[in-house]
Amino acid sequence: MNLWPTTRFRVVRSIALGGAAALILGSTACTPKPDGPAPAAEAFLTAFADRDSEQAAQLSDRPDDAQRVLESAWESLQAESLEAKTTDVDINGDTATVGYAYEWHLPKNRVWTYSGELHMGRRNGEWAVRWSSTNIHPRLGDRQTMSLRSTAAPRARVNEHSGSDVLVPGVVYRVKFDAGESGNVISTAQGLAAALSPFDNTLTAQSIAESATAVEGDYLVTRLRSEDYERVAGVLGALPGVSVSDEADLVATDRTFAPDLVGQVKKTVIDEVDGKAGWSVVTVNQNGVDTDVLTETPPQTSPSFSISLDRPIQVAAQNAVDARTDQAMMVVIQPSTGDVLAVAQNKAADRDGPVALTGLYPPGSTFKIITAGAAISSGIASPDTMVPCPGRIEIGERSVPNYNEFALGTVPMATAFARSCNTSFAKLASEMKPDALTVAASQYGIGPDYQVVGLPTDSGSVPPAEELVQRTEDGFGQGKVVVSPFGMALAAATIAHGSTPVPRLIAGRETVIEGDHPPISPDMVEGLRSMMRLVVTSGTAERIEDQGEVYGKTGEAEVEGGSHAWFVGYRGDLAFATLVVRGGSSDNAVAVTRDMFAALPEGY
Repeated sequence: MNLWPTTRFRVVRSIALGGAAALILGSTACTPKPDGPAPAAEAFLTAFADRDSEQAAQLSDRPDDAQRVLESAWESLQAESLEAKTTDVDINGDTATVGYAYEWHLPKNRVWTYSGELHMGRRNGEWAVRWSSTNIHPRLGDRQTMSLRSTAAPRARVNEHSGSDVLVPGVVYRVKFDAGESGNVISTAQGLAAALSPFDNTLTAQSIAESATAVEGDYLVTRLRSEDYERVAGVLGALPGVSVSDEADLVATDRTFAPDLVGQVKKTVIDEVDGKAGWSVVTVNQNGVDTDVLTETPPQTSPSFSISLDRPIQVAAQNAVDARTDQAMMVVIQPSTGDVLAVAQNKAADRDGPVALTGLYPPGSTFKIITAGAAISSGIASPDTMVPCPGRIEIGERSVPNYNEFALGTVPMATAFARSCNTSFAKLASEMKPDALTVAASQYGIGPDYQVVGLPTDSGSVPPAEELVQRTEDGFGQGKVVVSPFGMALAAATIAHGSTPVPRLIAGRETVIEGDHPPISPDMVEGLRSMMRLVVTSGTAERIEDQGEVYGKTGEAEVEGGSHAWFVGYRGDLAFATLVVRGGSSDNAVAVTRDMFAALPEGY
C-alpha cells in the first residue's frame, strides 16, 4: 500500500542537531518512502479530505477509533467538501508535530477555517499519525462530537412614516375545509361562517360551501392571526372536514390601518423579509450536552422596510371619511418628498375597489386650477387680470351657468377663482389652443402614468379638445376631463412644492413615470398659490379657515343623479384631495377635510 502522496508540497522542518536548530527547506515529489513525518501527515490529510476515512485511519496508530471519529466529523458537519494542507513541521527524535490547516465547506455556502497540529510518531520504523480527536479540531475531546447548528434570522419588519410598526414577524393559521371529509357540507360551512365572520365579514356559509365543493381536497377558507385563532380554536377543531396549520408570516399590527395598501406592501416585500440565518459548530459530549462553541456566525436580519403612510394622518383621514354615508375618499401626499401619507376611503367606496387611487371622476371646479395655470402660462390672464363673471354665458352651442346663476360682473381672475365662476373659466378655456389644458394638466402631474411599487394609480385623462364646446366645458371640469383623487392630490402637491414630486409608497423603490411631464413655470405656481389662499380666506372654503394656513379649491361636478363634492389643496407640507361621490355641495368635502386636519396631533 502506497502511503505517500503524489502531489508536491512545501514544508518547514526544524531538526535539533548538535544542540543547534537548523531550518531546512525541502520539497518532496513522488518517492517510494520519503524520510520524515511530513509525507505521512500529507497522506493522512489527503485521505481525510477525500472522505476516505478508512484510508486515513490506516495512517494512524489506532485505526478503528480514528475511522469512527473521522466519518462522524463529515456526517455531523453535513460537510460538502474539505480542503486540508500541512503547515509547519517540528521533529524531535521519534516524535514530531505537523501543523494542519482545514477549510470546511458546509451547506448554504458556509465556510469554516481553522488550524491545529497532528502529533506524529514512528511505527515499525515508519512515521504514523498518533490518533486523537484533536487531529480533527484542536478543541475536540476524545469523547466528544461536533454538531452543525443553524440559527434562524428574525424577519424584517415594515414600519410607517412616523416610525411605528405596520407589519411584524408572526404566525398565521391557515383554516382549510375539505368538503369530501365533512359529511355535511352545509352544516360545516355554517359553522365556519359563524366562527370566522368576526374576522372576515365577506365569508358566508354559501360562499364557503360553493368554493369548497368546487375544488378537490382542501380549500383555504381564511388565514387567522394568533390571537384570533385562539378565540375560535375549539370551535374549528370540532367541525368535521376542517383542518388548521400554522405558518410564519408578516402580520399586521392593526387590521384597520389601510388594510388594502398594507396587503399590497406585504405582497411586494414578503420574499425579501428573511435575513441570512446564523450558524455555529458546537462540541457535544457523550450525554448529548453542548460543551463548547467552536465557531459562530450570528444571523443577519434584513433591514426593515419603510412605507410612506403616516399613521396619525392615515387614521385621521380614515376617521374623517368613515363619518360619511356616501362614498368618500381622501389622498394625502407630502409635496417635498412625494411620499403618499394617507389613502383613505370608506366602506361604501371600498365596494368599487381602490377608487381613491384609480377611480376617475369629473373634477368640476377643482379643474379651474389647471385652467387658471394654463391662462397664466399662455399669457391670456394673470390673477389681477379683469375677467367677466356673468350669471350665464353662451359659447358656441353651449350655455354655461354659474351656481344659481350668481354674477359678479367684471372682476380680477383671482376673485373669479375664489368665488368659482364657471362663466369666467369657460370663457378663458374657449380662447386657448386645443391642447393647452392637456399640457397644463401634465405640468401638474395629471396625465402621466405612475408605476408606484405597491400602489395602483391612475392620475387622470385630459384629452386635447379640438371642438370649442368641449374646450369650454373642460375649462370648468365638466367636459371629457376625468381625474382621480390621487391625481388631484399630485396637482396640489405640485403647487405647494413648485414642481411635481415623484410619488412613492415603499422607501428605496423607484417609481417609473411614463408620459409627458413638462415643468411648471414659477408664474403659474405663484399665481395659483395666491388664488388658492383666497378660496379659504374669502371664497368657497371658509369653513376650514380655522385650521391654519390652508390653500385650496372647491368643486362640484354635475353627474347623473347629483353632483360630486371636491376639495383640493395643501397646508404646509401636506397636499390633499377629498372627494365625496354625489356628495352635493363642495362644502361637504371641505367639512371632511377639516375633520382630518382637526384630528391631527399638534405639529402636523
